[in-house]
Amino acid sequence: MAITKGGRLLYSTERGRICPKCGQPEKDCRCALAKAEEPVPAKIVAKLRMEKSGRGGKTVTVVDGLPRNREFLKTLAGELKKACGVGGTTGETSVEIQGDQRETLRVLLAARGWTVKG
Repeated sequence: MAITKGGRLLYSTERGRICPKCGQPEKDCRCALAKAEEPVPAKIVAKLRMEKSGRGGKTVTVVDGLPRNREFLKTLAGELKKACGVGGTTGETSVEIQGDQRETLRVLLAARGWTVKG
């Protein structure tokens, strides 16, 4: 185990993953309240955008502005990936879908009754 002058844990083989914000083990994280799950609202405003930076020139379509709810994002990502026939991943409050899928996603999200911007 290594500790810096400020008492922040840098590395430990006995405690697992370390929170990058507070420096504590993830299960004892002090800033876990900021990561709390939000309830899924009845009316969602999804923002669509394309990104290329940091991906070796590959394009991804990002659906942003979603509630911070891991299970909701995971199921939404699975449904969108299946409908588009491509891969993707989830972020903190977003879903990334490979390729330029804006038109397809706009139709899919509007069919759910969501407001789609972008």
